[in-house]
Amino acid sequence: MRLTKIIVTMPRTHLHPAHLVLLAGVTAAMHVGKVPPAIPVLRDALGMQLVEAGWLLSMSQMAGMLLAVFIGLLADAWGLRRSLLAGLVLMAAASAAGALVHSVPALLVLRALEGMAFLLVVVPAPALIRQLVDAGRLPVLMGWWGAFMPAGTALSLFLGPVVLGFWPWPGWWALLSAVSLCMAWALWRGVPATASAAQTGPDWRLRLLTTWRNPGTWWVALAFGAYSSQWMMVIGFMPTLLQAAGVSPVGAGVATAITSLLNVVGNVMAGRLLHRGVAPRWVLGFAFVVMAVGAWVTFGLADTVSVPGRLLAVWLFSAVGGLIPGSLFMLAVRVAPSEHTVSTSLGWTTQMSMMAQFLVPPLAATLAQSTGDWHLTWLINAVAGVVGMALVWQLTRRPVLTR
Repeated sequence: MRLTKIIVTMPRTHLHPAHLVLLAGVTAAMHVGKVPPAIPVLRDALGMQLVEAGWLLSMSQMAGMLLAVFIGLLADAWGLRRSLLAGLVLMAAASAAGALVHSVPALLVLRALEGMAFLLVVVPAPALIRQLVDAGRLPVLMGWWGAFMPAGTALSLFLGPVVLGFWPWPGWWALLSAVSLCMAWALWRGVPATASAAQTGPDWRLRLLTTWRNPGTWWVALAFGAYSSQWMMVIGFMPTLLQAAGVSPVGAGVATAITSLLNVVGNVMAGRLLHRGVAPRWVLGFAFVVMAVGAWVTFGLADTVSVPGRLLAVWLFSAVGGLIPGSLFMLAVRVAPSEHTVSTSLGWTTQMSMMAQFLVPPLAATLAQSTGDWHLTWLINAVAGVVGMALVWQLTRRPVLTR
């Protein structure tokens, strides 16, 4: 059964419903990005250790690494619009509760709840966009969807140091709670209720097994994990590294935000390159190589390369690295075994991505803490890059991209 297109105009706001879905993804990503600029403040205020900070960065990914594929199944059965609304409200509640607690364990638990809310927003969002626009506009919207994470992270990295300069850290948590509630209201008003209709199709068990038995979905999902582990490690600890090198908190936040914004450029370019017929293996392979080299200069050569030189390396790391999610989001849709398993396939891709994001930052922090600096952590990026390139080769050597 084909998905029914819900091509609508929005009578109550000036934004198209699909644009509101994009903004909902950016809002969710802001919660992921709110922690890096707050780590130095949290370490002073709560006595948080570096490894605990690594777990705080990763805890929002715990729900994703366990449940993302099931969130995709749930969204199909429950309704895509309802899923996004529930995720935004839950995110607002968890962030507001975080503003009221003053212990590391409580913050970790609430970050796990935010991770669940994040999934409710971002896993069904691409499928909802597919319903809200016609086929001619879909490639452009999907290209921009690939940039929701760096765009939202950049906003938090820009705003976080400014807000934390005026308010204690609970004010930053409370502000993003209010932003999420406003976004939920806008989505409720602007996206038609018909978009919440559940899709009919095969039994959820059959959809899940069909997804898991599809090799292409596995290669895309694991490649996304190889990429996201590198991204979270660099972006998560970059403010801390820059401040240790003598950069002010605001300067570190701005530099990290620029790093995140440059990733948007790569996402958009990926869509253009693939649309013009460039083979995915060349786009993805080139990006993985550049990310490994950028991490080596940033971490491995920290004692010999100046701060501006390291910034240039990490900006190249981000801009070229953006080719990877921009390509993999499109490939994830193309390799889905059927029309009924697109959300489930995206959920499995998200699950593998978040598992990597959950495990790698604490590993990097532990390595840095045990050796006394960050000079060996680039090896983690190098291994992830090699794994990513092997997965890309495996993906593109067999006929899984015929759809």
